[in-house]
Amino acid sequence: MDILDTIRGSLAPVHREGWPFIAGFFVMSVILGWLWAPLFWIGLGLTIWCAAFFRDPQRVTPVDGSLVVSPADGRVSLIGAAVPPPELGLGDRPLTRISIFMNVFNCHVNRAPVAGRIVTVAYRPGKFLNAELDKASEHNERNGVVIEADGGRLGVVQIAGLVARRIVCWAREGEAIEAGARFGMIRFGSRLDVYLPEGAVPQIALGQRAIAGETVIADRNPAARRPDTVRVG
Repeated sequence: MDILDTIRGSLAPVHREGWPFIAGFFVMSVILGWLWAPLFWIGLGLTIWCAAFFRDPQRVTPVDGSLVVSPADGRVSLIGAAVPPPELGLGDRPLTRISIFMNVFNCHVNRAPVAGRIVTVAYRPGKFLNAELDKASEHNERNGVVIEADGGRLGVVQIAGLVARRIVCWAREGEAIEAGARFGMIRFGSRLDVYLPEGAVPQIALGQRAIAGETVIADRNPAARRPDTVRVG
């Protein structure tokens, strides 16, 4: 039983959104294997990859209301000033934007970067350019969520990419949400942009790997914190 418990504990659960896709991959594997046996093993490998894509591990979110945690697993691809998408209602002045790129091997469950109340959920159709490009923020299909928290409003935008063709968002306007809570996912590779409120200071470096719900990417109240107490994920 100890061995079984260890195995169960080391395997991340699969999000319910993924089961239809996993079943589809497995059925395809069986059909291909019936046509030619080696194809079954190729299909089985793709089935395992699909299950890994939809994994939904537990995360431990820092208990500090001024910290902003990463909304996605992936690599920090952009840090800099940018004007938020107009549908977010965050104004036309540049805000600090942190972009996190997710490849097809990252966990794709998206998590709230801060606790607060959801004031805006806005979907916009668009293109499917490479999500690593800066212009993807403007031209690609996207879904924006604005969270009102102590210290201002923060925007997080789900952006589709070359392979991603489906943005899923469970957040609803008016709902309260906790930091690190699941609010959506993007299927098969994509990017998330976080627009920080004025005064927030990034706590992550370009190229750094981030873990959704755990890695600290910014501090919204750095003046109240001693330099030696700022936590970086």
